[in-house]
Amino acid sequence: MTSALRHDSNAQPTTSTNLAVNVPQAKSVDLSHSNTMALACVADVVVTLTDEAQLDAFMANYGKDAELTKPLFVLSGGSNVLLPAHLDAIVLRPQMHGITMTAQTDSHVDIEVMAGENWHDLVMYTVAQGWYGLENLALIPGLTGAAPVQNIGAYGVQLEDCLEYVRAYHLPTQTWHHLTAADCQLGYRDSLFKRAPNTWLITRVGFRLHTNANKILASYGDVQTVAQRYAEQQGRVQPVPADVMQAIIDIRQQKLPDPKQLPNCGSFFQNPIIPQAQFIALQSAHPTIVGYPMPDAMVKVAAGWLIEQSGLKGGGLAPIMTHQQQALVLTNHSPYQATQADVAKAQNHIAHIVSEIFAIELSREPVWVNVDGSIGFHEHVV
Repeated sequence: MTSALRHDSNAQPTTSTNLAVNVPQAKSVDLSHSNTMALACVADVVVTLTDEAQLDAFMANYGKDAELTKPLFVLSGGSNVLLPAHLDAIVLRPQMHGITMTAQTDSHVDIEVMAGENWHDLVMYTVAQGWYGLENLALIPGLTGAAPVQNIGAYGVQLEDCLEYVRAYHLPTQTWHHLTAADCQLGYRDSLFKRAPNTWLITRVGFRLHTNANKILASYGDVQTVAQRYAEQQGRVQPVPADVMQAIIDIRQQKLPDPKQLPNCGSFFQNPIIPQAQFIALQSAHPTIVGYPMPDAMVKVAAGWLIEQSGLKGGGLAPIMTHQQQALVLTNHSPYQATQADVAKAQNHIAHIVSEIFAIELSREPVWVNVDGSIGFHEHVV
């Protein structure tokens, strides 16, 4: 047994054989308002979990009741998923709430956050408390339980920089586990959980945050300039984490559409990583191409630049279009009516044109969900 499957000895087993009746369940549920892309979707069964005991109760009867035999699909805040029009599965929605300080020293605090806490609200709360490290991840949509799945990152910071552990339920074996940051096998927008979808349900996330207000990371893009302006407005010589957080909020609001106003799921295409020799060849033909050096003689190319230079900024295939201010974002102009199929058509259209011009293949970032709740890693990828 690997460390990633270490059993959580603190978990208390459920002994009752008829506890599922106490778990909130609903049938034929409209999920179009439960995904930030606002795609039309109806799920056969949705189970809302507001505490961990309910998960034990539900799983005690899963597979025994004739109505509880469909595949399981874990849905958090819906900010990084592309749902099908019909979801023939049992949707598990972790909605547990709570933030607890578990330890404190002169230099840091440890906190435990329940999966249903809104991520941006958590970032603002920690900064207000004088607990720092998450401020660069402000305004990322979604819930805390999903953050380790994607190893969310922005402006030079990734979740793994502050992550201590997660508490998660292993659905196939119906057991609780405590996974350290190393157990989570975190990588660039990647994790153990992402590679094994619908296997783990995260209920708690542990963070270690620092308390040094002079320790900031503001060297990415325009963050330093904007943060410095905020600091000077408050009479400070140097920015503090609150200034950095506000700077990032402002920058993101200027560049990225609010999903509540214009449905989207954030950056749609990953920045492709290509050999340095290929990048140099492209650079000779396209001097303004944007790339960032990577290990092993590789270069990360800005996908937004590729899409914009392909003449697709603000384009696509209606009703799914790239955003006017950020070509990397696909937006839904027929909210609650457009379907996953519409996204596939627009994605293929954009990726095909970019490939024709630059000979670079674009990969989708949001998770493609099949009708049975399984994850499609290669569906509709040019």
